[in-house]
Amino acid sequence: MKPAVVLSLRHIPALVGLLLVLLAPATGSAQDASPPPPESGALDASQGPDYDQWSATASRAEEAILSGRASNAAFETLRAQIADWREVFLEAQNTNKARIATIQRQLDALGPAPGEGESEAAEIAERRKELNAQLEKLRAPVVAAEEAHARANGLISEIDRVIRERQSRELLSRGPSPLNPVHWADTLAQLSGTSGAIVREVTSAWSSSVQRDRFKSELPKTLLLMLVGIVLLLRGRAWAKRMGENAYRKLHRGREVWEFLISLGQVVLPLLGIVALEEAFFSSGLVGLRGTVIIDGLSRWGATLLIGWWLAGRLFPDGDKQAPVNIGESYRAGIRFDIAALSVLLVVHDVLARVGDAVEFTPESEAVAGFPIIILSALLLYRLTHSLRLSIGELFEEDAATSEHLIEHNYRLRIISALSRLGILVAFAAPLMAAVGYNAAANALIYPSILTLGLFGTVLILQQLVTDLYSLVMKTEEGAGEALLPVVVGFLLTLAAFPVVALIWGARVTSLQEIWTQFREGFSIGGTRVSPTDFLTFALVFVMGYVLTRMVQGALRGSVLPKTRLDQGGQNAIVAGMGYVGIFLAAVIAITAAGIDLSSLAIVAGALSVGIGFGLQNIVSNFVSGIILLIERPISEGDWIEVGGQHGNVRSISVRSTRIETFDRTDVIVPNADLISGTVTNYTRGNTVGRVIVPVGVAYGSDTRKIEEILLEVAKAHPMVALNPAPYVLFRGFGADSLEFEIRAILRDVNWIMNVHSDMNHQIAARFAEEGIEIPFAQRDVWLRNPEVLKGD
Repeated sequence: MKPAVVLSLRHIPALVGLLLVLLAPATGSAQDASPPPPESGALDASQGPDYDQWSATASRAEEAILSGRASNAAFETLRAQIADWREVFLEAQNTNKARIATIQRQLDALGPAPGEGESEAAEIAERRKELNAQLEKLRAPVVAAEEAHARANGLISEIDRVIRERQSRELLSRGPSPLNPVHWADTLAQLSGTSGAIVREVTSAWSSSVQRDRFKSELPKTLLLMLVGIVLLLRGRAWAKRMGENAYRKLHRGREVWEFLISLGQVVLPLLGIVALEEAFFSSGLVGLRGTVIIDGLSRWGATLLIGWWLAGRLFPDGDKQAPVNIGESYRAGIRFDIAALSVLLVVHDVLARVGDAVEFTPESEAVAGFPIIILSALLLYRLTHSLRLSIGELFEEDAATSEHLIEHNYRLRIISALSRLGILVAFAAPLMAAVGYNAAANALIYPSILTLGLFGTVLILQQLVTDLYSLVMKTEEGAGEALLPVVVGFLLTLAAFPVVALIWGARVTSLQEIWTQFREGFSIGGTRVSPTDFLTFALVFVMGYVLTRMVQGALRGSVLPKTRLDQGGQNAIVAGMGYVGIFLAAVIAITAAGIDLSSLAIVAGALSVGIGFGLQNIVSNFVSGIILLIERPISEGDWIEVGGQHGNVRSISVRSTRIETFDRTDVIVPNADLISGTVTNYTRGNTVGRVIVPVGVAYGSDTRKIEEILLEVAKAHPMVALNPAPYVLFRGFGADSLEFEIRAILRDVNWIMNVHSDMNHQIAARFAEEGIEIPFAQRDVWLRNPEVLKGD
């Protein structure tokens, strides 16, 4: 058996380590040879920025903007220098900050300056003059930095505007049509000439004795790199699969996670092999200028192909494997082919673009050479998006109720459906635009669309990975996708994809950096600059204060207050009050720690408070009422109250409202203002003693004294009835159908009033039956006038 065949899994670390050793010298030399960063202003703590150098840079930028003759690359370089200066000026605005604040407090201590016609003590006036002079001197570098910062901001905005206008004109410019047969022969000639030129470069390099000597000296390294590259290309995918399966057999958990790692290894190992081959070609010394353009893109093109195949396999796997996209198995094979073919076309497009830049293709050749790729890409994009739409449509048609549920709740299918419609439009629009000569617009439309679909698929795969990791760590499979942590991480992944989408669709990196810079600089309100750092400091201090407040509340509730003589309502009031005070103090301390000056916002806050007062007066009224309830405690948790015709027990008292649980076990939310301004009956305030009234009716002719005696015995016999004061019976009067009596008794616990009422009724019925006392019911005599009319003829 040949040595190349016996390479197995145990050789992977040795091969990768050997590859890193061989690539290290080339990487180090490349770093050493890299040009130094562009010169920019430096901030000296003692001298400050060099404004003369900045003025020269700014003047050069203004001249370039006015002339408009500089290239985009020159503008980008100039913009980077100005951006460095802007960072310097932003830092310089904090010069003497602490000292300025101290002098300002000293001036505030002296009081306001006297007005016209007024005077003050000579010593105070002299001291005020000295402090103002010091303040003016200290603020001079700050003012200069603010002016330079504003100038840098304006220049960056102007440069961005010039570059955007150029890009827009280039995108909308109309060039030669690729359907014109006149351009076909020249395009073929340029393509064949390029391939011939690459062959001539290699032949010319071999004919040079110096290049041959270099090739011979680097031959061992070249052969070794080629061997490593070929082995990783041929065996890398199998090794990655075998490593993952071995790890899964040992751990027996997280199969989905290991499958993801296996698929990732099947991309990384072959890619390392392509990098090794790329370095082998460069180390041979036989690659010329045009060949360098081709070889230098091998790793990029290999990554595109491998990632395309990886996306196809992960999004639409074989068989019944779990997939991020719920697509029918009958469509998966065709969609995988379309994705792989689109990745190949992306590589071909990039090869033409790089070669065209190297050999300077004419616009006609670029249009003719790129048109077939656009046509094929459009066809595959249409096939892909059309298959996705058909598959989703079948899912919806299987069950009308299920499809309605999916449309309402499955955001992935909704997004895929929308992207499919857009993809179909792009597949029709891009070839038409290229056919009429808008080649730049067609390229800027179809290829970013393909990459956007690939990015969306990557986000879906990563979201599925997060769910699988959560299921592995929490040792649960059911409901893992609906848990809070995977949902939040998936949302963050979606947000992180937006800058990448912007770059795919032509946004410049400097534009995104500008947005980030503006975000870091913050914004000004009333002369106070608020930055994200201030927000972060505020959030951290406030969270710490909030946690400390909750800890104090827990200690009071669990350890301190139970040992006092306060009732439960008083304990709850103290705990709730401590929470409000702690949160308020945490907010004040957080604002102070963040360095946010609220004095300059006083006028703005005063104006806003008027409008907020009118709009939120009910909420504020309920809030104040809640505080009054906690202080005065007319009601407490557990009390039986009646408010607005509703009976129930108080379950909780919050800042805005109070929750009452009725005897029907339903919750009634009552605004606190209604409890303060309205009439509230508290049946258990202070104690649980209450009275029960039991009405009783007996037939006419009954012995009223005997009835009174029986009812009194029934009342006294019940264990819940208090004997002091003793229960008594009232003969209320003569009703329409009965003699009306009432039992009135004081109960030890009024919460049992309904049970006591029921028990007494049972005892009364039993005693009346024993004594032969009739409990009447309503009777009516019906008299018929002219009854003969009811008889038939």
